[in-house]
Amino acid sequence: MFKDYIEKSNFEDTGFSYALSLISGKYKMVILYCLMEFEIVRYNELKRYIKSISHKTLSTSLKELEKDDLIIRKEYPQIPPKVEYSLSDKGQSLMKILDQLCVWGEEHKGK
Repeated sequence: MFKDYIEKSNFEDTGFSYALSLISGKYKMVILYCLMEFEIVRYNELKRYIKSISHKTLSTSLKELEKDDLIIRKEYPQIPPKVEYSLSDKGQSLMKILDQLCVWGEEHKGK
């Protein structure tokens, strides 16, 4: 009976799969964490915060997070261009879960 149920189930249809699709990748959760901690962050500040990320990866990750409505990109019409990133309401709602992941990590690192 269980075997029939699992064969008819599809992981890709679950909320868990959807949530993972939004934050998958090496740096998306780090970007979200940075925005949670510092609220409004410019591109170069993110680059300095995540030292090991390439410009292409950072740019791609930011575009995907914006497309998924987790972050807001605000561009100021000036020279040189100024762009700031912050969490959207949808992104803010994810921070409760990300914060708990941080708490869990602090409790278990080094054990």
